[in-house]
Amino acid sequence: MAKRQTVAEQFVEILVRSEVRRIYGVVGDSLNPVVDAIRRTAGIDWVHVRHEEAAAFAAGAEAQLTGSLAACAGSCGPGNLRLINGLYDAHRSMAPVLALASQIPSSEIGTGYFQETHPDQLFRECSHYCELVSNPQQMPRVLQTAIQHAIGRGGVSVVALPGDIAAQQAPERAEQHALVTSRPSVRPADAEIDSLVELIEGARRVTLFCGSGTAGAHREVMELAARVNSPVGHALRGKEHIQWDNPYDVGMSGLLGYGAAYEATHECDLLLLLGTDFPYNAFLPDDVKIAQVDVRPEHLGRRSTLDLAVWGDVRETLRCLTPRLTQKQDRSFLDRMLRKHADALEGVVKAYTRKVEKHTPIHPEYVASVLDEEAAEDAVFTVDTGMCNVWAARYLTPNGRRRVIGSFTHGSMANAMPQAIGAQYLDRGRQIVSMSGDGGFSMLMGEFLTLVQQDLPVKVVLFNNSSLGMVELEMLVAGLPAHGTTNHNPDFAAVARAAGAWGQRVEKPKEVRGALKAAFKHRGPALVDIVTDPNALSIPPKIKAEMVTGFALSAGKMVLDGGVGRMVQMARSNLRNIPRP
Repeated sequence: MAKRQTVAEQFVEILVRSEVRRIYGVVGDSLNPVVDAIRRTAGIDWVHVRHEEAAAFAAGAEAQLTGSLAACAGSCGPGNLRLINGLYDAHRSMAPVLALASQIPSSEIGTGYFQETHPDQLFRECSHYCELVSNPQQMPRVLQTAIQHAIGRGGVSVVALPGDIAAQQAPERAEQHALVTSRPSVRPADAEIDSLVELIEGARRVTLFCGSGTAGAHREVMELAARVNSPVGHALRGKEHIQWDNPYDVGMSGLLGYGAAYEATHECDLLLLLGTDFPYNAFLPDDVKIAQVDVRPEHLGRRSTLDLAVWGDVRETLRCLTPRLTQKQDRSFLDRMLRKHADALEGVVKAYTRKVEKHTPIHPEYVASVLDEEAAEDAVFTVDTGMCNVWAARYLTPNGRRRVIGSFTHGSMANAMPQAIGAQYLDRGRQIVSMSGDGGFSMLMGEFLTLVQQDLPVKVVLFNNSSLGMVELEMLVAGLPAHGTTNHNPDFAAVARAAGAWGQRVEKPKEVRGALKAAFKHRGPALVDIVTDPNALSIPPKIKAEMVTGFALSAGKMVLDGGVGRMVQMARSNLRNIPRP
């Protein structure tokens, strides 16, 4: 007679059926039945990290890159509690992640037992589904429901499982239904398409503003822009999906923005928001017509007053929409925006080229531009929150194959290196670059040991300005003296070498390119510790203290000054698309 499965074995089997290939976490006694089941199950591995927060970040990055379910786990009490920051990030990034929060013995819940917390309550705000398995009979239905929520709604599901329940026998004839592992396309109703056609046909000047919801819809967006002669701007999360091979590009809006995106969104008759939940409504106009297309209906209209809300994914919506539109003949608005965009970029491009060979500490703009040139054409960049966001936004050149992952909505420090772990596990042969700030890197520096232990060939490019640069910037703009923002750092390259990895410290600009080349050539984990100028980012004199709160402008349109790398070449190229008289 065949031995019956335990709940833990059933749990792991269902994850394998759901195409989960690894679980990131830190082992602990309440997790032991599950970890042992993973050890004995083909097709799934346990990935040992040094901090559960990193486990959640790694799972979130994997899910963002694949669109498929990823998983992480934490032991009872403090163990699973440390998952919470990475889970918030995954949830707000709409990454399908299943988190196993193991629990104290079921008979002790509610008695103030050692390490007792209530994960079924703690994780509710950062999940679509969060439930406690208190009886083996709940399996496998609770887990299957959790998986459907994570995949179907795009975000986190949490299952709390006491260790003693995990070790018990699973129900003898438990029902297991077919699992959904991908999301469907969502097409708007005909009436909504009709209304959108009418709105666009009635506008003389149309601007498209694109977010991460345009992933997979590059061709459709370009076809729409060509049909209506529209400038195309983007939010930070839309950059990798929409900027490449785009003759209508006018840059990015937001505090980190550049080019003519702000003007294009404010000088049009109709602004069409495509797959963006752009949070900074101070950058959005309040005196033009606005239509929004989004697959998440709760996103419609929560940033600006809409004239039309369209519920559907961008690709399917545009496939229905564009063939019905009349070709617009007037290019004057598009051409004017393209010229403004090129002029704006020409005006700031010298910020990263002026005296770079002699300037020390090194201009971080220069480092980012060289990194963009030397990195692989299909590299995945993971980007720390703060000044690294600025350099990634302005210097990384998208091409349809590169990916850029960051904590762009949750805005957490220390996200880049843990996310690089998840990205590298997907493909050990692909170049993964962690653009880390010294503050973020040192916060979860233990995960560099994970890179070494797991022999993950992640390349950490450390922008080391010995400060929390973005916080200093916020204090400066608010009229406050910088305080509590200085980091006293070691030689991080020496730390890397002591850990058993490749490491090089760079203090002179002429050494930057050679160090990056050597790091990329190295087969294992590598760290380039680049000493950069903490005063690199200048502020235009017209910005006032009341204009900035965190990342949001409350008045005006001035943004941070700085270079734009190879994007100026793209803008120059796009000027050739303007017909000659």
